[in-house]
Amino acid sequence: MPRGRAAGDLIQLRPEGLYCPAGDFHIDPWRPVPRAVITHGHGDHARTGMGAYHTTRIGLPILEWRLGDQIYMAHEYGAPFRMGDATVSLHPAGHVLGSAQVRVEVDGEVWVASGDYKRQHDPTCDPFEVVRCDTFITEATFGLPIYRWPDTAEVAREIVVWRDRCAERGEAAILYCYALGKAQRVLAELAAHTDAPVLLHGAVANGVDVYRRAGVPMIDTLPVADTDKAADFAGKLVLAPPSAAGSAWIRRFRRAQQGFASGWMRLRGNRRRRNYDRGFVVSDHADWPDLMRTVRETGASRVIATHGNTDAIIRALNEDGIAAEAFRTDFGGEE
Repeated sequence: MPRGRAAGDLIQLRPEGLYCPAGDFHIDPWRPVPRAVITHGHGDHARTGMGAYHTTRIGLPILEWRLGDQIYMAHEYGAPFRMGDATVSLHPAGHVLGSAQVRVEVDGEVWVASGDYKRQHDPTCDPFEVVRCDTFITEATFGLPIYRWPDTAEVAREIVVWRDRCAERGEAAILYCYALGKAQRVLAELAAHTDAPVLLHGAVANGVDVYRRAGVPMIDTLPVADTDKAADFAGKLVLAPPSAAGSAWIRRFRRAQQGFASGWMRLRGNRRRRNYDRGFVVSDHADWPDLMRTVRETGASRVIATHGNTDAIIRALNEDGIAAEAFRTDFGGEE
């Protein structure tokens, strides 16, 4: 039996997802289960069909937006609650608004499932909290040494410069980014560099509205759908989901450059393969130095890496004397 599925483990890998036998619940399950603890609202972690959903209070509006009318139990960060024989608490993950790590304690043993997380400053969500534990289940989306993030405030300045250069050529600047978390972070960071309103694809506008209702400050925005059909978009910055690329929607921008905001843009080859004019390195996941730093700060003697480049982080941790292995999960990572 592989490590991580032993009968004594607090969290085990089951066909439905990560399972806690002592509490009889799953964490971010990918198949229907009676009780689910959800780390955040991205589609690879929050799915429909669960009997009941436990989430953070601040993340509840996001689940309601993404999943609709369900049975929800909302918890404050750090407030313990019982599930069977397990004591559970949710702690800030710094990934997106309301994102959480799941701390599970049974008979003095502590496991933490990180979900997706980052350590960079983000004005749109609570910062990551280091939670001491015996076993740490960490994501590894960008688990290679080449992934090291620049300062996002500086990247926001570069986006404004790009928009201004597009304006000189009579072009719109269309920036593709994920509709939950990434777009809102970009809008919050842009406020320090410009006061020109940003135009939004409808899918992005819906997520921005959820963040605004939660009190997150961002630059002014306007849905593209509310603009005049004959509008000239030259010099306008437009945020859209990656799915909009090549769609009929994009045709209304007669002249435009297209950029992508993602951690994958750290590699120039990714930008060229996707035919983007510009790539901006902005990620809602931890880079390599922060993955390694976080593992050490938890004090965990055992680490389980999930999704992404697990082999590299396992090898590096084993060389440092930390027992490390992988769970092969159905989580996606950054788009």
